[in-house]
Amino acid sequence: MRLSAIILIGTAVLIAVAAAFGTLLLAFPEAAMAEEVVAVLGGDPGVIQWGFAAAAASAGLSAAAAGYAVAHVGSAAVGALAEKPELMGRVLVIVGLAEGIAIYGLIVSILILNRLG
Repeated sequence: MRLSAIILIGTAVLIAVAAAFGTLLLAFPEAAMAEEVVAVLGGDPGVIQWGFAAAAASAGLSAAAAGYAVAHVGSAAVGALAEKPELMGRVLVIVGLAEGIAIYGLIVSILILNRLG
């Protein structure tokens, strides 16, 4: 399998998981706001609901931004590799930096959820 295909498949899977997570939390807030959750977390239910929405938006939007970045960086990297195959190591680092955007968003969403509890 080519490197560009692997990068695109990985990015698509990451975006799909983040979008599904965000959609579930935003579409069904009553599932996230069950009485047990409010009882365990304590505090105002509105604050907890906005915290869940912020965590979902952080993960989802950062995954979408990472997909956009990897699409552009990956296509430029494949073009560069076609001309100079010895640039493989440098290209992987640059594509990895673009993918790091999704990891930062996931870390922020974990921190938001940790702050709620």
